Amino acid sequence: MRDIMAHSMSVFATKPVMGGRLGLLFSMLLLMLPVASSQARDLPDFTRIVETASPAVVNISTTQKVQPGRPKGPHGKIPHGVPPEGVPFDDFFRRFFDDKKDGGDPDGQDTPDDFNGKSLGSGFIISPDGYVLTNNHVIKDADEIIVRLSDKRELVAKLVGTDKRSDVAVLKVEADNLPVVKIGKSRELKAGEWVLAIGSPFDFDHTVTAGIVSAVGRSLPSENYVPFIQTDVAINPGNSGGPLFNLDGEVVGVNSQIYSRTGGYMGLSFAIPIDLAVNVVDQLKASGRVTRGWLGVLVQDVTRELAESFGMKTPSGALAARILPDSPAQKAGLQVGDVIVEFDGKEVDSSSALPPLVGSSKIGQKVPVKIIRDRKPLVLNVAIGELPAEDDEVKTSSATAPEGSVLDKRLAIAVADLTPEQRKDMEGETKGGVVVQRIKDGPAQKAGVRSGDVILMLNGVKVESPAHFKKLSAELPVGKAVPLLVQRRGDPIWLALKIPEAKK
Repeated sequence: MRDIMAHSMSVFATKPVMGGRLGLLFSMLLLMLPVASSQARDLPDFTRIVETASPAVVNISTTQKVQPGRPKGPHGKIPHGVPPEGVPFDDFFRRFFDDKKDGGDPDGQDTPDDFNGKSLGSGFIISPDGYVLTNNHVIKDADEIIVRLSDKRELVAKLVGTDKRSDVAVLKVEADNLPVVKIGKSRELKAGEWVLAIGSPFDFDHTVTAGIVSAVGRSLPSENYVPFIQTDVAINPGNSGGPLFNLDGEVVGVNSQIYSRTGGYMGLSFAIPIDLAVNVVDQLKASGRVTRGWLGVLVQDVTRELAESFGMKTPSGALAARILPDSPAQKAGLQVGDVIVEFDGKEVDSSSALPPLVGSSKIGQKVPVKIIRDRKPLVLNVAIGELPAEDDEVKTSSATAPEGSVLDKRLAIAVADLTPEQRKDMEGETKGGVVVQRIKDGPAQKAGVRSGDVILMLNGVKVESPAHFKKLSAELPVGKAVPLLVQRRGDPIWLALKIPEAKK
């Protein structure tokens, strides 16, 4: 750039400027140079972070006995190091990563017992004496875990503990004076900040990628207790378990998942906040298990129609669809249909925001919970319980409804009493309720009601029988949304039902 400008100035020095316009243009270009230079200086330089932090980032490989055929990752995830069929370089990567046990059959055909499944991932050292943090799905079901350090040493790791709900695992290798990462504070992260990832995608050690924080507090469908950090940092199979750094070189997250239709990076990456991960690590090191707070309520989002039916100005909060028996929520007086808008002084703007808040609460602690009930605010004090090892599941019944039913023409629906088998499967939820036998085009169908649903409540009133349901239906207001609670395949769902106004 300097050579070009010097040449340009010599041209202006030897040739007259016609009309002064060319000179004015040249002056404007000169004025723009400092702006461009300033913008270049504002771009981050990641070299210092990489030089300082890379020695503490490790490659993790595991082996396990598997049956012949294509490897499959846990919960349908793409296994590390093995791209899905049909992606570019599929053949290359499959040959590069497929691993068979030495000493196969003499005829060259390995038996099922001769196959070793290999999983590849990343991790990082959090203490000089050899504690390593990674993802649970990286080491799940492993027979052997190998940690490869930056100095090429390969050490067999011992599993200290793992937590499936947060996808965090802690390993221990026998070594001293190891380089460690600097732990930051993920709660201070903001959307738009630069972040950096170091890991081993497709087994390429210490690959560096960078991007920005796209969002914080993201909830994924199968991960209720982790408020994920969403980034656009390029993450691929093998990056899982590796660190996410801020510009101060501090770890703010553990790279965990990607959204992908091909198995490769598509611009959506998710990391576990380091604040949450460190809490899990401390519990695993201390007791080998993780405890979380428990409320005992199943919730769903409040839609615009449901907000209208509950008399709320905006659709926000977590709508209680079921209160589990003998739970902290039931003991505190929480009811089905309550909308939780605050938990321990923190705003609950959606149903996904509630589980992380409850999970991080201290067991036994009394917490104020602000709700909306009957269109009025109310505060309940709930003593937080301990989350059970496995969530309670309600079985669905395959039994058919009895022949006798009641037809409600207003809602275009036919309902009947539950069979004894169906009522038993409700696990004491209610003595009433009606099952939907038939449904045609009408208000109920438009609300989302399906054949086989069990209707539990209509407009805030528990349904006791088919006749009671028809009576409640006849009293519904016209042109106004009302809440309807159904149970579908064991799960409670709130729907917004509206009787349309007659056409004039």
